[in-house]
Amino acid sequence: MAIGCATATSSTSTTIFPATNTVAITHQFLHLNTKLPFTKPTCKSIRSITRLPVSSSKPSTTTTATTSSKKATEETIFFDGGAHYGDLIANLLLGFTLLWLPLTLAAVLRAFYLRYRFTNLRVSVISGLTGQDRSDFSYEVIKDVQVVPRFIGEWGDIIITLKDGTKVDLRSVPKFREIAKYCLSMAEKPAVLKETGPKGF
Repeated sequence: MAIGCATATSSTSTTIFPATNTVAITHQFLHLNTKLPFTKPTCKSIRSITRLPVSSSKPSTTTTATTSSKKATEETIFFDGGAHYGDLIANLLLGFTLLWLPLTLAAVLRAFYLRYRFTNLRVSVISGLTGQDRSDFSYEVIKDVQVVPRFIGEWGDIIITLKDGTKVDLRSVPKFREIAKYCLSMAEKPAVLKETGPKGF
């Protein structure tokens, strides 16, 4: 009986142990799964990942200097146009006489093929059929400016003397007094015009 009990006990233990081991292993596995470390991302880690480089809203000194230099060198037009239309009309009316015909042709050429441009940087005289003939000079080389009124003073000539002695004669310019004063101011000369009496056409 003792041996039988022992056998029964041993057989019972052998049949129970595997189940017990399986339960224990399963329990241990579940226990390990429940005890696995899970790190929740912190605010610091999120900030370090999503941090983007943001440029400063203040403009750099280089950009400011470039913008200011562009504004300083930007060319603005004070006057851009041809000879006064009154010069053409008056010469056409007088062109019926053969003696005045050369002056009439000169007035026609001035009206259609000559253009004056005064900007804050330079003076330009543009001529030719397509404007291919052009001469430019800056205000720094201007020595003197004189005006000669024509007809009754509606238009006039501007005579600009350069520092090298060259004289630039601009014929039949509208608003010639204002343009001459502008040239003197840009050349940093006294704004005193040397004006002679009104002459013919």
